[in-house]
Amino acid sequence: MKTISSVVEQYIKHKPFLLNSISQGIINLTSLARIMMPEIEKELGKEVKQGAVVMALKRLSEELDFRINHKLIRVLKNIGEITVRSSLVDYAFVVSETLLENQARLIAEINKNKELFYTSSRGVNESNIIVSSAVSNALEEIFKNEKRTHKVENLSSITVKLPQVNVTTPGVFYYIFQRLAWEGVIIHEVISTTNEFTVIVHDNQIDSAFKIIKDLKNVNEE
Repeated sequence: MKTISSVVEQYIKHKPFLLNSISQGIINLTSLARIMMPEIEKELGKEVKQGAVVMALKRLSEELDFRINHKLIRVLKNIGEITVRSSLVDYAFVVSETLLENQARLIAEINKNKELFYTSSRGVNESNIIVSSAVSNALEEIFKNEKRTHKVENLSSITVKLPQVNVTTPGVFYYIFQRLAWEGVIIHEVISTTNEFTVIVHDNQIDSAFKIIKDLKNVNEE
């Protein structure tokens, strides 16, 4: 059986930015309840009192405050080393029978210089390879017979070490990417391992992205 509380919660959960704003206490719940009323009544099939919607929002905001301020902050406060790399190039190739073999050749070339950046990710039909621009010519020669779908230059990366508890804490990546989105940072690519993630952005946004991620450690002071 649907209740006012359950319908209100579902309404808010389908609006991520609104969800975060409520948890931070920056939305007037009475005004929000007034806006929500028609949709809540339609979902329940009956009239509801605005006060009941406000109370449901208050309970939800208190629960969200606990989730964010007591679980998520423990992860953000313990963000480890942040590494920035520039002069990167992103390539995408159609998956083929020879692609892995050529990647092995590329890795052998990159291993000659430990300062070079390399990362890759593979989907069902496409594989991405991001490298330092210094190795672009070598890559293009090795992959000359592969079908390339795009090449993007002038990129930078930010690699962040996360505490191990990040894998059991919901919302870590959501919160980080939301902050970046709020500041208008366009994420070109995301690469992650269990306790580390890397975001690739265009060179002209690297300073903003770095500051946002660095400031996450102070989120509990807001």
